[in-house]
Amino acid sequence: MRDTLLGAFAEIDERAGQTRLALRLTGSIAVQLRCPRHGALAGPERRFADLDLVAYRRDADSIRELMLAIGYAENREVFVVSEGGRAIFDHPESRVHVDVFFDRLDFSHVIDVRGRIERDPRTLPLAELLLGKLQIVKINTKDLFDAGIVLLEHDFGGDDGETINSVRIGALCAEDWGLWRTVSGNLEKLEQFVGSEPAFGGEARMRIPRQAMTLRKAIDAIPKPFAWRMRAKLGDRVRWYRDVEEVDE
Repeated sequence: MRDTLLGAFAEIDERAGQTRLALRLTGSIAVQLRCPRHGALAGPERRFADLDLVAYRRDADSIRELMLAIGYAENREVFVVSEGGRAIFDHPESRVHVDVFFDRLDFSHVIDVRGRIERDPRTLPLAELLLGKLQIVKINTKDLFDAGIVLLEHDFGGDDGETINSVRIGALCAEDWGLWRTVSGNLEKLEQFVGSEPAFGGEARMRIPRQAMTLRKAIDAIPKPFAWRMRAKLGDRVRWYRDVEEVDE
């Protein structure tokens, strides 16, 4: 299914390029695309379910036209219920399922991607790919794997490209105590996970925890505003995340 999804994305990406639409890949398939050296650590039995794409809401009509033109059918109700924040398409022959998120990633926390979509020609920047995993409150093994693979494959930097922009991650966590709480907790979970996961042996078992610690320090080093510090005083007594609602397909 991985190769099928990559092929489906290649077709969508080519069509988007022809019409100059900013449409980028995120999620697990994006991690596979950006981590060619270590993506296979996820294992041959790993099931990749769908394609996750991001775009600007202003382009929603053009994206709908593109998807319908290459044979996808839309679940229009999702676009209406999400108030234009999300669209779902399915291909009746290939069975490829496509989620398109407009302007932001909206899961346990909201991550605004406006102005970030064009930073890479194929995917969201590595910072957002990593945050897309680390912002999940009920993080699972697949998401921990993906976060570990990104940290194993790429170094940190203050810009995008082939480095993880730790400045961007730190700035977002400094704006939102809840996001900071979830990301910091998941980095600790990741360190524990790597230590017990056989797929992460040798250098990976040392590098990923080092990377996680480096990111935690970078996040904590950024000064926090007054509102952030006030929210921190409430701590876990007040829920700091959203319950993610699954779309009924």
